[in-house]
Amino acid sequence: MFRLVRLAPLYMALCLGANAVAADGVEDLLAGDMRAMVLHEEPQEVPVVSFTDVEGTDMTLAGFEGRFVLLNFWATWCAPCREEMPSLNALQQLLGGEDFAVVTIASGRNPIPAITRFFEEEGVTDLPVYLDPRQTMSRQMGVLGLPITVLLNPEGQEIGRLRGDADWASDEAIALLTALMSDENG
Repeated sequence: MFRLVRLAPLYMALCLGANAVAADGVEDLLAGDMRAMVLHEEPQEVPVVSFTDVEGTDMTLAGFEGRFVLLNFWATWCAPCREEMPSLNALQQLLGGEDFAVVTIASGRNPIPAITRFFEEEGVTDLPVYLDPRQTMSRQMGVLGLPITVLLNPEGQEIGRLRGDADWASDEAIALLTALMSDENG
C-alpha cells in the first residue's frame, strides 16, 4: 500500500503531462523491465479466438474493445508468472477501469483449485480468471513460452509485446502505459 501512496504524485503528473511525453515518443520510456517491450510501428490484427471464464462460458477479446488491454498469458506452474502476477494485480488496481484492463489467460492445463490457490498465495484479488486449456488462443497469438504479455489498443489490435516477466506496477511500466494511452487518446 505504501508503494501506491508514494507513487500517486507520479501518476498524477503522468496523467496531466502525458501528451508532452507521448509527443517526444514513448520509445524513450522503455526503461527497467520495459526495455524488453517490443512496440510495433503499426498496430497488428489479433486473431478472433475464444477463451473461457471459470464457468466455461466462451469469451473473446471483443468484449474488451474500447479499452487498452494488457493481455497476459501465464500458468500456475510457471515460476516467472508467480513473480509477476502480484504486479499485474497492482496494475489493475491502479489503472483498471473504463479505459484499461489487465486480462490474464491461464494457458494450458490449470485446474481451477490450483489457480485459486495460486491467487491466494500471491495476494491476487483484482484479476479475473480466464482459461485457454487447449492453448488454442495461445498458439494463434504466437505465445511460445510463458509469461507473454501483449498490449492491445482500444480497437483490439496488438501494439506491443513483452516476453518474460516484468514488474507491471513499476514507475517505468506505469509511465509507458500512461503515455501510450495518452498518445492514443490525444
